[in-house]
Amino acid sequence: MSISGKTFIKRFEQYCPQWLAEEGDPVGLHLGTLDKPIQRVMMTLDVRPEVVQEAIDKKIDLLIAKHPPIFRPIKRLTSDDPQQKMYIDLLKHDIAVYAAHTNMDIIWDGLNDWFCEMLEIKVTDFMKETHQVRMKKLAVYVPVDFAKDMRQALGDAGAGQQGNYHRTSYSLIGTGRFTPTSEAHPAIGEANKEEAVQEARIEVIYPETREAAVLQAMYAVHPYEEPAFDLLPLDNAPVRFGIGRVGTLAKPVTIEDLCQKVKEVFELDGLRLITPTNAKQMVQTIAICGGSGAGFYPDALKHGADVYITGDVSYHTAHDMQAAGLTVIDPGHNIERVCIDKFIEKMNQWKEEENWSIECIPSTTNTNPFQYR
Repeated sequence: MSISGKTFIKRFEQYCPQWLAEEGDPVGLHLGTLDKPIQRVMMTLDVRPEVVQEAIDKKIDLLIAKHPPIFRPIKRLTSDDPQQKMYIDLLKHDIAVYAAHTNMDIIWDGLNDWFCEMLEIKVTDFMKETHQVRMKKLAVYVPVDFAKDMRQALGDAGAGQQGNYHRTSYSLIGTGRFTPTSEAHPAIGEANKEEAVQEARIEVIYPETREAAVLQAMYAVHPYEEPAFDLLPLDNAPVRFGIGRVGTLAKPVTIEDLCQKVKEVFELDGLRLITPTNAKQMVQTIAICGGSGAGFYPDALKHGADVYITGDVSYHTAHDMQAAGLTVIDPGHNIERVCIDKFIEKMNQWKEEENWSIECIPSTTNTNPFQYR
């Protein structure tokens, strides 16, 4: 089944919603349109001129990136500048570009969880809470012949997401009774005659942030001009989200051995180590935050981390970390490239579940600007 970019991104955002991004983070569509059919999707860490050329060569319709290509406003758009020319090339070849940034870091089973999985760190918490989201329940009554379409529409709108499960719902069959007035325009029945219809009560839960989209989907599919439904607040504990992860290794290791494991796992030629102690010190509690997470080191300390793994640590911040007694491993920013294969795996799973006729392609361009000599 061929699909549109909108359909693909709707499924993507069920897993990695935009509302989880940190305030001011320019996630979402950056270039082009999603209102078009797509056949080839490519996942990349960065949008660089070399990646754009790869996308053109591979006839990509939709490019999904971890790092937003337009992070700051563009004052001019000229083809003389290589950075700006790549935007022109993307538009010229009708390649839409969509970015998921800090929301990819924050989601459970997201980038920081994958880092922990690769390093065999058992996650116990996130480093810093970013969101608390209350859940609500919708119970809608719909003729049984429309129940399947209603469940599909509510799922597409983001309802029914529970942990590692999506499109969860509960249905109960009963009889709905009503009498249309002379001013009514009933989809079933006649004016001033009592009608009895076999209906399904469909219950779904959803995060309060998705209420407008869920109700819009319900109204769009419901055949009645006056749908019957209930909105129920839930007293369940809110779903909590946060940046970074804290966890433990199965057994203590030396800082030296942990550095070696980080190098092997992420296929690094080198890394930077900041430590107030010696590399033979034993460690077990690890905090990790992909990308430029130096600013979160006080949160790593609050969680009692022996080691904090993050990238792009500056000179003076390194002094502060050292003075605070925290060991920090800086493997660089580019280790986030693991999101490419992980998301291709997710996309192929969605493709199979939804019976989509698309090709999901990992970018093979190395966008790491650093080399070790």
